[in-house]
Amino acid sequence: MPSYSIGQAAGLLGVSSETVRRWADGGRLRMDRDGTGNRAIDGVSLAAFAAERAAGMHPVPQGVFTSVRNSFAGIVTAVTIDDVAAQVEIQSGPHRLVSLVTRESVEELGIEVGATVTARVKSTHVHVDLP
Repeated sequence: MPSYSIGQAAGLLGVSSETVRRWADGGRLRMDRDGTGNRAIDGVSLAAFAAERAAGMHPVPQGVFTSVRNSFAGIVTAVTIDDVAAQVEIQSGPHRLVSLVTRESVEELGIEVGATVTARVKSTHVHVDLP
């Protein structure tokens, strides 16, 4: 089973190492000592904590029915518009998402740089790589 250092866990959770230490000291995140005495978080515990922490962060508004399960709340960092289409760039934490939509959609939704949006992604192909 993989285990993670405080710094690695912080990077995966998108928080500071000090925040991970506070969560561990406060009992929110289970942490043990590895063979060398360093603090370590086992992968299963970290995965469960990450899922619990993310639950409800990007809810689907009431009355909206969708099969999309991947949501990224973020801020619009760029909008490029031509006659028919538009490219919208979103920064969601450490993730940059780029969406191609119609010009009409951008105008109707009022999408502009600085707007808070939620990108919902449904894909038939998702690639998973190991470092």
